[in-house]
Amino acid sequence: MDLFTLFPTLSTSFIVISAILVAIGWGQIIKGKREAHKRTMIAAAIAAIIFFIIYTSRTAFIGNTSWGGPDDLKMYYQTFLIFHIILATVAAVFGITTLTLGFKEKYAKHRKWGKVTSIIWFFTAITGVAVYLLLYVLYPGGHTKPVWDILLGI
Repeated sequence: MDLFTLFPTLSTSFIVISAILVAIGWGQIIKGKREAHKRTMIAAAIAAIIFFIIYTSRTAFIGNTSWGGPDDLKMYYQTFLIFHIILATVAAVFGITTLTLGFKEKYAKHRKWGKVTSIIWFFTAITGVAVYLLLYVLYPGGHTKPVWDILLGI
């Protein structure tokens, strides 16, 4: 594994770990294990932060991998990628809000936000894994480029 695939593999692993921890935390709170839920959700947030640090560092210093698949699928991939980025941004904002509500002990709002946030987070993780598989497994990507070039198809 080279430097160009190491960082995406690591970052994708951390987002998957984060989603698994959210699922575990959800199960814990359903069983009334409030302290275990809190610890697990903090661990999920830390895994998501590690993902973000790895991803943004790679983007800043190496660039993002351009589409390496067939040209006739490129438009579909770019549409899917934009959907994933929007979903991930919404998930991050919802996640921060949900954590803040929990830390402030506003449990009624935390519970409502948490259900929605968890579902968005699961879809974000799934679409993130799909992007990884498309770029590094099914259609190994081309040269690395700045994120804007990739999004605009340049």
